Amino acid sequence: MEEKDKEVEEIETEKQELQEVAQQEETVAEEDTQQQQEQTQEDIVAKLEAQCADYLDKYQRCFAEFDNFRKRTIKEKASMYDDGVRSTVEKLLPVVDNLERAVAVECENNAEDSFYKGVAMTLKQFQEILTAMGVKPIKALGETFNPNLHAAVAHEDNEEYGENVIMLEMQKGYQYKDKVIRHSMVKVAN
Repeated sequence: MEEKDKEVEEIETEKQELQEVAQQEETVAEEDTQQQQEQTQEDIVAKLEAQCADYLDKYQRCFAEFDNFRKRTIKEKASMYDDGVRSTVEKLLPVVDNLERAVAVECENNAEDSFYKGVAMTLKQFQEILTAMGVKPIKALGETFNPNLHAAVAHEDNEEYGENVIMLEMQKGYQYKDKVIRHSMVKVAN
């Protein structure tokens, strides 16, 4: 019996050893599976992070493009408005010139003539409107000739004036903001 007990004990010991080995193999297999799962999860996370970075880049580019579009549209609107003002004022300037000529004509009873007063008031109103819009007359008389602002239509040698000094303004010039609507037609000395 002792031999049987020993054999049973040996069998049980072998059984336990086999179970331990099986458990160890199972543990190793589980660890390998966990490592594979972790590696797979890390791969998925890395892939998602790359995709997220790509989406963020696309979003930032789209936002920047839209912001540039918005700024460009604002500039274009302002430019179109300025061009419209310049074009309209350019077409109205001959009317202002004619009113100035009518007021410049001297008659004996201009101060009392209601027609003259009406023309003078109309001219004044036109000038106030132009000033309110930001349209300014270009200074010419007595100034040094500037080809960006003035158009020389005549030249005269006159010792009373300095070199390239404007001695006569034949037609008044105007500018809106920094752009010339119409150059001043002038007569330049020396």
